[in-house]
Amino acid sequence: MRPFYLYLMKFRQPKEMDAITKFANYAYEDYGFPKQSTDYHEVSSYLELNADYLDSMTVFDHAWEQYVQIEEGLLQGDQE
Repeated sequence: MRPFYLYLMKFRQPKEMDAITKFANYAYEDYGFPKQSTDYHEVSSYLELNADYLDSMTVFDHAWEQYVQIEEGLLQGDQE
C-alpha cells in the first residue's frame, strides 16, 4: 500500500478548489506530516495535534476513505 501522503498529493492544485485540495496544498507545506505512513491512527493523531490548517477532521476522514478504497481496488484511481 502506498503512503496516504502520496495519494493526497494528487489533489494539489495552484488554486484551492475544494476542501481536499486545500488539505493537500497545506499538507505539502507541512514538513512534519507523516509522509511514509499508511496507518490511519498515526496520520489522524498527527493532524489532530499539529494541523491547524485543517478546518475539520471530516475532510481527512473522507480523503482516507477514498484512499483505502482505491488501494484495495474498490474504486478506480481516477475517481475523487
